[in-house]
Amino acid sequence: LSTEPLNASPLLIALERLPISREAARKRRRVETDVFEDLSRLLPLQASVQSQLDKPSIIRLTLSYIRMQTLLKGQNVEEKERQEFMQSEEMNMYLRVMEGFVMVLSTEGDMIFLSDNVSKYMGLTQTELMGHNIFEYSHPCDHEEIRHNLRLTAGDVWCSQKRDFVMRIKSTLTHRGRSANVKSATWKVLHCQGRAKVCMASSAASCLLLTCRPLPLSHTLLSTHTFTSQHSMDMRFTYCDQRLASLLGYRPNELLGRSIYDLCHTLDTNCLNKNHLNLCLKSQSVSGQYRMMVKGGGYVWVESHSAVIPSSRPSRSRSMAHQPLCILTVTYQHTHTCKPRDSLESSIDPCNMFWECGRKPEFLEKTHKCMERTRRLYSFQQGFEPGPSRCDTRVPITTPQYSH
Repeated sequence: LSTEPLNASPLLIALERLPISREAARKRRRVETDVFEDLSRLLPLQASVQSQLDKPSIIRLTLSYIRMQTLLKGQNVEEKERQEFMQSEEMNMYLRVMEGFVMVLSTEGDMIFLSDNVSKYMGLTQTELMGHNIFEYSHPCDHEEIRHNLRLTAGDVWCSQKRDFVMRIKSTLTHRGRSANVKSATWKVLHCQGRAKVCMASSAASCLLLTCRPLPLSHTLLSTHTFTSQHSMDMRFTYCDQRLASLLGYRPNELLGRSIYDLCHTLDTNCLNKNHLNLCLKSQSVSGQYRMMVKGGGYVWVESHSAVIPSSRPSRSRSMAHQPLCILTVTYQHTHTCKPRDSLESSIDPCNMFWECGRKPEFLEKTHKCMERTRRLYSFQQGFEPGPSRCDTRVPITTPQYSH
């Protein structure tokens, strides 16, 4: 029963309860703060970073690390720690050489993990991005392509198909290398490559493993197997440097007005189409490896890094007019000149596969039986008795002995 006097007004009752409510709220906040401090100390972060985390960030990072542990659940704990200790220096070296960062995305687009060097390229730190959705920081026009790459297919279950796409993401880095506010962030083009990791037991353990490299606006031409060119927006040459003559055999003025599709191998047209579309939509792109025709015959494997820039060169069709935009391309040659037939077979290579199979004894035996059946069938259709088979009088074929 209440001990309050019956004639007490509600205002007096509220004033008496107010200190009790305040003390209960302060106690609840102290307990909550202690819990969050204990939780932040469990996160694998530096003490200076832990002290700057607010409560929503602690919850977000905790959920991200729980999901990372789910992905790594199949490994032994001791083995995983030993691998992390042995490979940490090696991993840092790979990231420095690659000039990019590692990103792990869930099938819903949540950024489960990013390497700590992401701030070097994007301005945003690892703790600021982990736990957020990639769609919050990517360009709206790229969302459909990102969803397409996040979507898991039946082929991903068995062979973990590759992912290779270009997307724009917010960057707070200024031209001087300083970090600006997120509200004034600009778009940076990332070339993302990786594979899908599919877990049949739980969809929450499926993810996308990506290496992300920002596409540079300028390239340092350190290799002699590199040339620069400038194109109109329909990929016709408007300028070529002198290195083209020593690499492909063309004089620079020979290619002016010609399309790059005229020099591309037929099987690699889709590769250039994708590169061209990325250029028109995102202003920067990397083509991937494709074959380019050499003047004397044959092809070479090349890769082009392109960017759309303002042009000051006059167009050939309109000598007095200036093109508002053009495409600047840096092309790297990866191989020496190969014959057209070799270039065609390099991606399929059925002859090498047949030759490797033909070296095995069981394959030779099946081949001779097939030849014998074919010879007898042909002799029966011609109406004469089959003679001795050439396979019976053939020179014995010695097969190499495989060491086990």
